[in-house]
Amino acid sequence: MPGGCSWGPAAVDGRLRLARLALVLLGWVSSSSLPSSASSSTSSASFPASVASAQPPLPGGCPQPCECSEAARTVKCVNRNLTEVPADLPHYVRNLFLTGNQLAVLPAGAFARRPPLAELAALNLSGSRLEEVRAGAFEHLPGLRQLDLSHNPLAELSPFAFSGGNASVAAPSPLVELILNHIVPPADPAEWQNRSFEGMVAAALRAGQALRGLRRLELASNHLLYLPRDLLAQLPGLRHLDLRNNSLVSLTYMSFLNLTHLESLHLEDNALKVLHNGTLAELQSLPHVRVFLDNNPWVCDCHMADMVTWLKETEVVQGKARLTCAFPEKMRSRVLLELHSSDLDCDPLLPPSLQTSYVFLGIVLALIGAIFLLVLYLNRKGIKKWMHNIRDACRDHMEGYHYRYEINADPRLTNLSSNSDV
Repeated sequence: MPGGCSWGPAAVDGRLRLARLALVLLGWVSSSSLPSSASSSTSSASFPASVASAQPPLPGGCPQPCECSEAARTVKCVNRNLTEVPADLPHYVRNLFLTGNQLAVLPAGAFARRPPLAELAALNLSGSRLEEVRAGAFEHLPGLRQLDLSHNPLAELSPFAFSGGNASVAAPSPLVELILNHIVPPADPAEWQNRSFEGMVAAALRAGQALRGLRRLELASNHLLYLPRDLLAQLPGLRHLDLRNNSLVSLTYMSFLNLTHLESLHLEDNALKVLHNGTLAELQSLPHVRVFLDNNPWVCDCHMADMVTWLKETEVVQGKARLTCAFPEKMRSRVLLELHSSDLDCDPLLPPSLQTSYVFLGIVLALIGAIFLLVLYLNRKGIKKWMHNIRDACRDHMEGYHYRYEINADPRLTNLSSNSDV
């Protein structure tokens, strides 16, 4: 090109040859250095491998009878007939299922590990044949939020099961949800150790205020006959209480005043007959509560008047239009909201057939009594003579005892009687 440098074909060919030669030399150098670097890397990697083989494996594996998912942070040991909690649980576990096993006893520190299972938040022990939960069984689980002990034949639940061996100095439990549904009674009633299930649960719930952070408590299907007065006294943060499918007859002795955060109260499928004024006032005072009262045998008599008036005015009860009378017979299936004060009276609740039976029984007893009195009247002379004979016999007997006493008391008569005998 004019005014510049021009390259000929020979010059261009020479430059291409030089570039090819440089590439060949570069490839030879890299290939010669590769074996040495590989050998050095192999030798450097062999040292930590040998050290790692000499040390115990880090906690993170999966117990042999279980199924683990590190991505979901879940361990499932379901229906494996385990007799104790696996010792080699992975440290990442957040959800632990130990259902359908043969645990029988949960000792103190059953989940204590090094390092601790700090991520464990949900623990399901339902249906594992648990008969005893000892003090401090759930210690060393700082992140535990949900615990399910349902469907177990619990005969012994330590008062310090959730708070450690000494509730007065132990840190409060982190539990937020406690599920104790369908606790199967033990086959031998003596295993209750003269205690009721209601009392056992109440002692565990109020021990040292350990569960004051609890928000959900489920006690469904436990055949509860009553609720101890202070069952919920130490649970001020409770929001959901499930008592459905029990045998509760009354809530008279139960107090809800301290449950200011309560949002739902399930009382379906119990044996409630009426709610009295004290209970109605307490429920009405709770600002956020919703009450469920379906499927209870309400007795629609004069004692129901206040509750009917309350139901018509309150918005607390959910599905109140479904509540119906169960007794007496003439009121059966009538809707509570449709009742008037004139409908509610206190007539005898006995059915007519049972009333007739009692009348007949009274007549029979009266006839038997009349016949007995008639027999006594007809035999009055013989009875009088028999009584006189008994009196005379007793008099003769007592006179003989009196004569012997006089002889024994007077020494002269004693000597006289002995000489006469000689």
